[in-house]
Amino acid sequence: MANQLDGFKFEQRHGKDRVRVTRVWRSYADGNHYMVEWNVSISLLSDCLNAYDRDDNSDIVATDTMKNTVYVKAKECSEPHSAENFAILLAKHFTSFYKQVTTAIIKIVEKPWERVSIDGQLHTHGFKLGSEKHTTEVIVEKSGSLQLTSGIKGLSVLKTTKSGFEGFIRDKYTVLPETRERMLATEVTASWRYSYKSVSSVPQNPLYFAEKYLDVKKVLTSTFFGHPKEGVYSASVQSTLFHIAKAVLNRFPEISSVELKMPNIHFLPVNISNKNDTIVKFNDDVYLPTDEPHGSIEATLSRFWSKM
Repeated sequence: MANQLDGFKFEQRHGKDRVRVTRVWRSYADGNHYMVEWNVSISLLSDCLNAYDRDDNSDIVATDTMKNTVYVKAKECSEPHSAENFAILLAKHFTSFYKQVTTAIIKIVEKPWERVSIDGQLHTHGFKLGSEKHTTEVIVEKSGSLQLTSGIKGLSVLKTTKSGFEGFIRDKYTVLPETRERMLATEVTASWRYSYKSVSSVPQNPLYFAEKYLDVKKVLTSTFFGHPKEGVYSASVQSTLFHIAKAVLNRFPEISSVELKMPNIHFLPVNISNKNDTIVKFNDDVYLPTDEPHGSIEATLSRFWSKM
């Protein structure tokens, strides 16, 4: 938040990063145990200028208090919560409990623990660690106004065909051949902004956003891969990115914008020969997997009224 201090424009915030908490619900209605592991970051915009220019800390919410609040509020959750709902709960507390705090920014990264299946049956209390992570950022002002963003990080996807790249600019520096047959691999980072403008307008189901996260992830992956047998052709990473973002907005009217980052992770054809013979001739079969350098493609698709 911007203030004037000794003739200068001064902006400040303070908070606590990387507060790790696990919450287990052991006696839920269906007999299953439920658990989440969250990495919580808190940032508060507050009226504590005296701490900066007068050595007066009386308006500061201690960052250790913020850390403790995470555990207290996790304890108070009597039923499973999504990361989004827990972030809103924390932000509402900080903006209502402390008169000095005008805005709370809560970021959460959820570790991907997944219930295991044994002999085709979901285990009541067994979990394994997955890959992609569920993320959220919540901004709540004292007035109750809300900005809510969810996301996914580290979603690695690959298809071995139905991808090409043709018709790009060619000049004296270009050696890349055109192709209609290549592997396509990326690690998707996505974030989507919900259209809810106030805390009071958010659905009351504490798992609503966890369910919505799974729904969005399903649209992301199904659009990338296409039909299980026929697939879908990708003319470029750019084209696939746009179709994914458009599919999300078309499917979920409560989402106002989507940001996607999709690096093009290359699998290079392997050809090996010496002066006498061809040792390995590439026939869309043997590749060298690489992760750098890689192409970098990102874009945001928004409804016209979105401010993302």
